Amino acid sequence: MHLPRLKAQPHLTYCTNIHAGESWEDVRDSLNTFVPPIRDALTQGAPMGIGLRLSGQAAFSLQDNHTLKAFQQQLHGLNAYVFTLNAFPYGKFHATQVKQDVYLPDWTSPERLRYTLACIDILAGLLPEGVDGSISTVPVGFRDAAQAPGALDQILDHLLQCVVHLVHCAQRQGKLIALALEPEPACYLETTQEAADFILQHMRSPAVVSKLAQALSCSNEQAMDALHTHLGVCFDVCHSAVEFEDPVQAMRQLRADGICIPKIQLSSAVRIPDMRADLLPALHMFDDAVYLHQVVVQSQGLTRFLDLPQAMAAYEAGQANGEWRVHCHVPVFLEHAGAISTTQAQLLQTLQGCKLEGFSSHLEVETYTWDVLPAALKTDSKAQAIARELQFVHQVLTT
Repeated sequence: MHLPRLKAQPHLTYCTNIHAGESWEDVRDSLNTFVPPIRDALTQGAPMGIGLRLSGQAAFSLQDNHTLKAFQQQLHGLNAYVFTLNAFPYGKFHATQVKQDVYLPDWTSPERLRYTLACIDILAGLLPEGVDGSISTVPVGFRDAAQAPGALDQILDHLLQCVVHLVHCAQRQGKLIALALEPEPACYLETTQEAADFILQHMRSPAVVSKLAQALSCSNEQAMDALHTHLGVCFDVCHSAVEFEDPVQAMRQLRADGICIPKIQLSSAVRIPDMRADLLPALHMFDDAVYLHQVVVQSQGLTRFLDLPQAMAAYEAGQANGEWRVHCHVPVFLEHAGAISTTQAQLLQTLQGCKLEGFSSHLEVETYTWDVLPAALKTDSKAQAIARELQFVHQVLTT
C-alpha cells in the first residue's frame, strides 16, 4: 500500500520470505496464491506493493529477459508492483535447518556480490516510474566474517562494486536503488551503532571514497554523495528490540550521521520481562531447530547467547536471570504470545516515529517464521494473518 498522506509517503508491504520455495517457479506460484486475497483485503482496488524475497536460484532465473518480462506481465495481472527486495538469505530458507548458514555466502565471497548485482538489475527492471527501490542484505556476515587476513578489504571492495553498479543504474535507467545492511544479533554488524560505525569508518574512509571516485570518474565529493544515496541501513525492529535499543533514537542517530534508512522491517521479538522457571516450557515451543534464535538478557548489563538452548541452559545454571529478548519474529498484532510477551511496544514506538519523522519510505512487515510458530499462535490462515498484520500497521500509522 502507498500511504502518500504520511511523512516520507511510505510504501507498506510484507516480505514474501514468509512463503516456502527457492526456485523462481515456486516464488511465482506463491504470489499467484497469496497476493490476490491479501490485496483484496487491503487496497480497495489500488495496486499492492510487494516486498520480494529472491534466493540465489530464483534471482539468477529472473536474469533471463523472457522470464523477467513474464513476471512483469504477472505483476500487471495481479495489480501489484515490486519496490523492495530481500537479498539477505541466499540459500534454502524453509523446511530445513538454516541457523547461521543464512549468512552465507557473506560479503567476503564473490558469490554474494554476483547475487546482489543480479538483484539490482532485476529490481531496476521491475520498479514503477517515480518509485525508488531498496535491497536489504546480510550485515557483512556471521560475527567472525572479517577475521581472515584480507577479509575486510574483500568486503569493502565487493560493497564498492555494488555502489558503482547502483550509480550506473541511476544514470542509465533513471532507477534510484539503495543497498541496506541489516544488523542482526550475533553478526559482524550486530547493532545499529555497529552498522553506522562500519559505514562511517570503513565505507566512507578517505581511501574507499577515493577508490570509488576513480571507478566513477568523478570527484571525491560526488563519490561521497553516491555513498550517502546508495548505501545505508535496513532497520529491523525485531533485531533492534532484541538488542534493547531505543528504535526512534537509533534512527535519529542514523539520520544525524547522514546514513540513509532505505527500508524498515516491521516485526516483534519474543520478550520475557523477568525470566522464571515456569516459562521454560512455553519458551521451548519457539526452539524450532530451523532458525537461529539469538537471546540477549538484560541484568546489570547485556549478556548474549547464540541460540535458545544455550540461553535456557545458562538460566537453569543460575546465569541468565533478568529480562529476555529472543530473536523470533512473531506477528505484529500480538502483545502477548501465550504466557510470553512480545516487543510490540518497540514496534509501536517505531511506527509513531515513522508517522511523525518519516524515517523511511519503505515499510515491510517480516514475520517469516510463520511455518514454525507454536500452533496456538496460528489462529488464522497464512493469508489472513498477513493481511491482519498489514491492517494493524496501517491503522497505527493512519489514526
